[in-house]
Amino acid sequence: MKLSVFRSGRRQVLASAIGLPLLAQTQGKPLVFPGKDSMLVHNDFPEDLEAPPGSLDSFLTPVERFFVRQHLPRPRVDEGQWRLAVRGMVSRPSALTLDELSKLAQHKLPATLECAGNGRGYFHPRVPGLQWTKGAVSTAEWAGPRLADILERAGLDAKATYASFDGADVGAGQTPDFVRSIPMRKCLHPDTILALTMNGKPIPPIHGFPARLIVPGWDGASWVKWVTSITAVPEADKGFFFATAYKYPKRPVAPGGAAKPEEMETIEAMPVKSVFTRPGAGTPASPAKFRLERTTLSGLAWSGENRIVRVEVSADGGSRWLDATLGKEDYRYAWRLWHHEWTPPGAGYYTLCVRATDSAGRTQPIEAAWNPSGYLWNSIERIGALVEA
Repeated sequence: MKLSVFRSGRRQVLASAIGLPLLAQTQGKPLVFPGKDSMLVHNDFPEDLEAPPGSLDSFLTPVERFFVRQHLPRPRVDEGQWRLAVRGMVSRPSALTLDELSKLAQHKLPATLECAGNGRGYFHPRVPGLQWTKGAVSTAEWAGPRLADILERAGLDAKATYASFDGADVGAGQTPDFVRSIPMRKCLHPDTILALTMNGKPIPPIHGFPARLIVPGWDGASWVKWVTSITAVPEADKGFFFATAYKYPKRPVAPGGAAKPEEMETIEAMPVKSVFTRPGAGTPASPAKFRLERTTLSGLAWSGENRIVRVEVSADGGSRWLDATLGKEDYRYAWRLWHHEWTPPGAGYYTLCVRATDSAGRTQPIEAAWNPSGYLWNSIERIGALVEA
């Protein structure tokens, strides 16, 4: 398989070689990036792009506004040479072409993809890592063969407990390869697919062409891009990106504290969460501005493997809550749009809040549990609003 990597200068090669992210000069500010609308650029090589607040205002996210998270330099895959190796604990190892995968039964589903570190920038005390705010999340309609069909076609051994996934991206210098292991119970779920299309078109290179693993409801690190191999194994991968990274404390950690490695567990399903898209942001120092008239508040709510059944809005800092109106799209793994008509009672400063409840009865906490890696931020969002007479 012929692979090459997009590079743009010695500065970027050096940053990758020593395993450090290259921060764009415009970090945290909208920037026009090739193939994207104005995005918040956290890294420009490898690309780490966040959708600005307020831009995620539709059920399906257009590709040009879909967030991007990459650990390693993006590969360029030669479609004609690409093969998907299915190996390990199978009786019929195979190397499938894109055409062969396309001829298998295709399964389609909308699903929300969220980086486990989305919201990391809101934790206090601050934790290291990309300082995502709330735009490292997007929703697309994915389609491709079920992973269960691919594994069963290869003669999966019933004793295999995991499948490990590797992509065409490779590390530079001391950076390890990105390999993720998924428990077989999730691999064989009928909604876990190897997507070949995104919003009805071939997956763009920046999002994993030609094939991306879709693990609906789970953290973004599980959704391996540019998949080149699926290996059925008796135990999980021991590499850095599974054995060490993307872990969460089994019990609460005091803010600023630490957790022992043996007290950590792998992140799987994502928590319940909601955000405002209108207004997209607002702080006491820089509040969102409103007129003294009826206005529409709107946003998004999602919850890993569960449906959203209720969204509530408060305009007084959480003293009183009113039900928001939910959008018609109601899918297990995809966010729901919501809106609420608000007429301010008078001029002045208000604290707008939103919280969601899912089909498992989970409701957002006032404050997300602090953790050393800054994962799974899902605090009730609070936005400052100034109403002018």
